[in-house]
Amino acid sequence: MNSKQKTLSPNQILFFGALVVTLSMGIRHGFGLWLQPITQAQEWSRETFSFAIAIQNLVWGFAGVFAGMLADRFGAFKVLIGGGILYALGLWGMAHSSSTLTFTLSTGVLIGLAQAGSTYAVVYGVIGRNISAEKRSMAMGIAAAAGSFGQFLMLPIEGLLISQLGWQDALSFLSMLALLIVPLAFALKEPGFSGGSIQREQSIMQAFTEALKLPSFQLLMAGYFVCGFQVVFIGVHLPSYLKDKGLDPQVASYALALVALFNVFGTYMAGKLGQTMLKKHILAGIYFARSVVIAIFLIAPLSPLSVYIFAAFMGFLWLSTVPPTNAIVAQVFGLSHFSMLSGFVFFSHQIGSFMGVWLGGFLFDKTGNYDSVWGISIMLGILACLANLPIKEKALIRNNQPAA
Repeated sequence: MNSKQKTLSPNQILFFGALVVTLSMGIRHGFGLWLQPITQAQEWSRETFSFAIAIQNLVWGFAGVFAGMLADRFGAFKVLIGGGILYALGLWGMAHSSSTLTFTLSTGVLIGLAQAGSTYAVVYGVIGRNISAEKRSMAMGIAAAAGSFGQFLMLPIEGLLISQLGWQDALSFLSMLALLIVPLAFALKEPGFSGGSIQREQSIMQAFTEALKLPSFQLLMAGYFVCGFQVVFIGVHLPSYLKDKGLDPQVASYALALVALFNVFGTYMAGKLGQTMLKKHILAGIYFARSVVIAIFLIAPLSPLSVYIFAAFMGFLWLSTVPPTNAIVAQVFGLSHFSMLSGFVFFSHQIGSFMGVWLGGFLFDKTGNYDSVWGISIMLGILACLANLPIKEKALIRNNQPAA
């Protein structure tokens, strides 16, 4: 049966993979809009909501390693189907949870598992296996740009849904929308994965151990930790930060939409530059620029205009780390276990996400402001810049590799 299955074209892979990422990432980037409606309606603290989102990011990262293993062995489409179903269940549970425990299980665990099976590591595995190395970085940039477009598209829609339907019905609507991932997954079905019969030069454990021992892999993980800390803290807490400062809630919605719009260009540009520049230099520049942009935003007088300018610059840098980071993994280690290794690097990103979103809520409840977390974000950006500079991007040459 596999022999009769049509070979995927690169354009098909990019189109349907981009649609999956657009939907999956578009929904999750709007979760910050629900912080105040849910906490006020349920009479919960901001830390309660932040902790559930932090768990979501941690589960996403941890489960992403195993989702990558399954996608490498059995094909991405089966993992995507599971991810779409879990996404719908998690959003429905998020809407109808009456206790902090059920809210954390649905918002944190179920949606975290769903994101592990429906975002970059899984979709990038299909891209890496079916698009040549010469075009791979740009293709990853296009897929990441699709995630940014999803944020740009979905944030205003989610804000409108909350205002028109209320926060519970808005989440119920999104749960139905998430099910569209299931039919899209079938368009990414690859030949050769029905029985996990692909021959590999390494076992999973060999590939895993090899990567962990490599200093460049460790440095890449350290930088990605910072990426997660910064973007999830800003994405979840910026709406509340601006409302606390007296700005209209619509300013936050427009700002996050601008982040998404400009990130379409930023991620595409990062992917394109990765074809000709050292990717570690791209990453170092992105992290340093983030620290500068955050510092200027905090120093400048706060107004809707300053927020929109900050959003535009930060948006250009938002997910632009994704294409060069994943391209380095593919370039150094090859494609046999790419989704798994990419998922492991992303786990570091999600530990950073956990810390960023949770510390934002925890320190706000302790101090009454976000100043300390903004300062931590600036310092971490500088450290991530320095961490990426020593990375070596040359492909590993394996001598006398034992059979898997």
